[in-house]
Amino acid sequence: MGNFRDSVDVRALRFAVGFPVMLAAGFTVCAFLVRSDLPEPLAVRWTGNGAADFAPFGAVVGSGAALIVLIGWAVLLQAVPLSRPALMRRIMMGAGLALSLFVTTVLAAVLVGQLGLDNARDARVDVSVLAMGSGAALGLGVVMGFVFKADERWSVDDDQAMREALEREQDPELARDSVSLWVHARSSVFVMIGIATLLPAALLTIAVPWLAALLVAIALLAAAFLVARIRVDRSGFRVFAAGFVRVMDVPAAAIDAATPKEVRAADYGGWGYRSHGATTALLVSSGPAVVVDRSDGRHLTVSGGSIAAADNIAQVLSRVAARARRNGEAADL
Repeated sequence: MGNFRDSVDVRALRFAVGFPVMLAAGFTVCAFLVRSDLPEPLAVRWTGNGAADFAPFGAVVGSGAALIVLIGWAVLLQAVPLSRPALMRRIMMGAGLALSLFVTTVLAAVLVGQLGLDNARDARVDVSVLAMGSGAALGLGVVMGFVFKADERWSVDDDQAMREALEREQDPELARDSVSLWVHARSSVFVMIGIATLLPAALLTIAVPWLAALLVAIALLAAAFLVARIRVDRSGFRVFAAGFVRVMDVPAAAIDAATPKEVRAADYGGWGYRSHGATTALLVSSGPAVVVDRSDGRHLTVSGGSIAAADNIAQVLSRVAARARRNGEAADL
């Protein structure tokens, strides 16, 4: 429960839950106050020739109240999580208020347009109520967006950021021993993948939908393995295919050497992830790469993006590996 309260704005949550319910309750009470002046059943849909569909009073009021609550909750609750930007929370609070009031306005215009009628076939939506209510809903929504105070509270992420800042302050060299880099194939390669798979898939959509879906899946998988995220810090060397699938993970103490090198993807079996014997590679293109030699005799090769980036990664890996070996020797002593 404590974690939940730390992750949401409790005051905004109360308003997001309570306002649509109170608005729906007010609409229901007002509808019952004018019940005797309304026809039965009520008109709920109109065409060019007049009222076309009808529903009982209870169904109209019950469905309308439920619609006010559900739409209000759906939008207003987006302003509750503290993890979202303050501007987004303010926009969603204003939009939720405006939408709730607009739905109520439409329902009120439907009822007012049928007051005093014996037959709902002669009913019309009251344009005056709709216009004035819509304007008020928009104006109040804008005002709410400006006056809502989206307080940013201290969270677990702030604790983590504070710890990292203290570590950097106590150890100025820590920032130099950390690298995070995205590498990807040239844009022309992704264009060719799209031409080779997505265009045929579009032509096959009508005739063989499952084959079209298969081609799209193949295109996405191929493109994903031409994108990689490289992460180097004092704990070691990690590479993630498509940005999140970990394909390489080497502790710093297990790194024997790291060398920048110009490579040809064809020498490793092509682009993407490859593993042959003691050699593992993730290449998104031919060109600058980093070759990591493990202490167990295995060799890892990953694209470096540019010559400068590959050289920087190799230097940082060499530095963190040497540090890890020194710390290990000191612990053994």
